[in-house]
Amino acid sequence: MAYVRVENAVKYFPREDGSEMLVLDGVSFEAKEFGITCLLGPSGCGKSTLLNIITGLERLEQGRAEVVSNHRESGKEDPRLGYVFQDPRLLNWKRVEDNLIFALKGMGIPREVWDERVEKYLSLVGLIEFRKQYPLYLSGGMRQRVGLARGLVIEPEVLLMDEPYSKLDHLTARKLREDTLEICARLKQTALLVTHDVEEAAFMGDRIVIFSPRPAHIADIFDNPLPPLERDMDDSRFIQFKKKLLQSVMRLIKTEEV
Repeated sequence: MAYVRVENAVKYFPREDGSEMLVLDGVSFEAKEFGITCLLGPSGCGKSTLLNIITGLERLEQGRAEVVSNHRESGKEDPRLGYVFQDPRLLNWKRVEDNLIFALKGMGIPREVWDERVEKYLSLVGLIEFRKQYPLYLSGGMRQRVGLARGLVIEPEVLLMDEPYSKLDHLTARKLREDTLEICARLKQTALLVTHDVEEAAFMGDRIVIFSPRPAHIADIFDNPLPPLERDMDDSRFIQFKKKLLQSVMRLIKTEEV
């Protein structure tokens, strides 16, 4: 079991003139365990930076962003993190199944479980029949499904997703959101999803954390009243919740304009 806790996170980036730009300004929240937490906010407000901080690629000037896990409590290895990128970032010279094996090998997963894991997670994303194919011969949506399977095949305690649907066409993105939501619910996967799409956040998020424009602070946190598998974009309850999120975001925009 694991979840993400962020407390008073402060992050600066250097400017070319030697000064510093404040990106995160005292950000605090907890991600929902066994659910998807959406980080919703305008582009450039530090959402993806926060994912990099959680993975250890960036450091905070103040505060902390950590994965709280029973692994650490029991003195075992650090929690395992999966990552689904905006671009799939697949190795095009390796077959689909070998892209997953590359992740398994890199994480030190025992070889005896590789075949079982590959079959399980390619089946979950609907690509088991394409396991021997090369990524360049797949559609954009299929490549992103491979990226999702690669993030899940290591069986992470926390799955990080950085706008994974933003470069897909509307219909492909909608279907992949539905499938990702169902898979994460079935696996009881703890996940963080970065987005600037209000409808996507309302559909995907069990908890939605709204970031202000840079320098970012947390403007609002909403828990989704609808269970993951009961969310229908045409349902009046969904439309009402989406409207609530949109109103919060619009208030931030109007405040910024003033």
